[in-house]
Amino acid sequence: MISIEHVSKSYAKSSVKAVDDINLHVKRGEVFGFIGPNGAGKTTTIKMLTGILQPDQGQVKINGYDIQSQPVEAKRCFGYAPDSHQVYDRLTGLEYLNFIGDMYGISKEKRQAQIEKYLTMFDLTKAAGSQIKSYSHGMRQKLVLIGALVHEPTLLVLDEPFVGLDPEASFQVKEMLRELADGGSAVFFSSHVLEVVEKLCDKVAIIKQGQLRACGRT
Repeated sequence: MISIEHVSKSYAKSSVKAVDDINLHVKRGEVFGFIGPNGAGKTTTIKMLTGILQPDQGQVKINGYDIQSQPVEAKRCFGYAPDSHQVYDRLTGLEYLNFIGDMYGISKEKRQAQIEKYLTMFDLTKAAGSQIKSYSHGMRQKLVLIGALVHEPTLLVLDEPFVGLDPEASFQVKEMLRELADGGSAVFFSSHVLEVVEKLCDKVAIIKQGQLRACGRT
């Protein structure tokens, strides 16, 4: 599902590589945890994985599609929830989710069922008609997660998905991620919460100072 081969990335003002020659592979049915301290290279890796950043060297493939040369095909395969919740503040939650549905060409019937399902799960039904600028941090996190799930992706990529969530929502997300993987999808998420990774993940990779220090099954 994910193939990252010899990928590196440097930023102009730093002599140290943010990501240094890493290799990762994620299969269908796996919940894959990507852990490391702040500044280790987790978000940079995820941004290259999702096509936001271009690697200096190496190749990233999603379901066989190269994220650089076949970006549209690759991006149709996954849903992505970043660690920053920069969404359109003047849209209502429902307008935002329908916008995501339009982007992926999802039928009204299918998207309505998905949206209703996840709004109910995350207790956002009443807030869905309000502008996003009125949402709390946790509510925005839930909305972004729903947006990543609307098109039923075969791969879910999440950057620190549990930050800002209340305990009930965190539990629901963990259960949902496990169900998605058990249903044949792949889940790749970064975290610095070791307890979550230990209990939830099938496989874990540890990155530090841009280098992959360990990778294996939990």
